[in-house]
Amino acid sequence: MAQEIERKFLVTDKSFINMAFASHRIRQTYLSDNPDATVRLRIKDSDAFITVKGRNHGASRLEWEYPIPATEAEEMAVNLVGGFSIDKTRYLVDFEGWIWEIDIFHGRHDGLILAEVEMPEASCRPPLPPFVGTEVTGDPRYYNSVLSRS
Repeated sequence: MAQEIERKFLVTDKSFINMAFASHRIRQTYLSDNPDATVRLRIKDSDAFITVKGRNHGASRLEWEYPIPATEAEEMAVNLVGGFSIDKTRYLVDFEGWIWEIDIFHGRHDGLILAEVEMPEASCRPPLPPFVGTEVTGDPRYYNSVLSRS
């Protein structure tokens, strides 16, 4: 059983783009947005995954992720939930030894930029890069599963 432990922040500016060592286009949707058993479909560039996550407990939650054929992810998204509900570009930034994932949302969430950092344990306090602002860890308004239906 895997566990995801992360903190999430609003982003104040786009200075991170020049710091990024990689970027990926991500489309995703949810087969279930039940907080106790969220099921996500994601296509990242040309790779696809199905992910099951448990309820958030502060900065941590249970998580299982499996690769699936991209054609099947497309078929499930279209036939089960009407397509992909989130479109974003993810930038990866190394800041003082911590890898930050910064998402610029497109489409109906255009203008929203969120940064996340995964940690080995909830008590970690990674240094905050200059582009992060207000912490929104645990704020359901910024869960991708909530954004997918708003």
